[in-house]
Amino acid sequence: QVQVVESGGGLVQAGGSLRLSCTASGRSFSNNAMAWWRQAPGKEREWVSHISGAGSTQHYADFVKGRFFIARDNSKNTMYLQMDSLEPEDTAVYFCAVSARYLGTTQENDYIYWGQGTQVTVSS
Repeated sequence: QVQVVESGGGLVQAGGSLRLSCTASGRSFSNNAMAWWRQAPGKEREWVSHISGAGSTQHYADFVKGRFFIARDNSKNTMYLQMDSLEPEDTAVYFCAVSARYLGTTQENDYIYWGQGTQVTVSS
């Protein structure tokens, strides 16, 4: 049975940093892209970043470019999101997702496994 679990969320002041982790278990996902999505209160879920199966290709939403960095360690079935220079607008529940494809996309329907999310709150 596949399980996807995020961790690392919390409360941080504006300008601070957090590192999110996502561990997927149940089988190997080295041939599956993974991604981070987020959902702020009252808003739709939006794509943040994705990384290819081997980790060689990464893409970022414009609103996090230069501040967030995605990585993965396939030996641990774990993906990370280093979030620097956090802003109050980054406050959201952050979700980890596993794609059915090798290369990541920004299409929510391409992602077949989802975690429950981890709360990130940035105070001003």
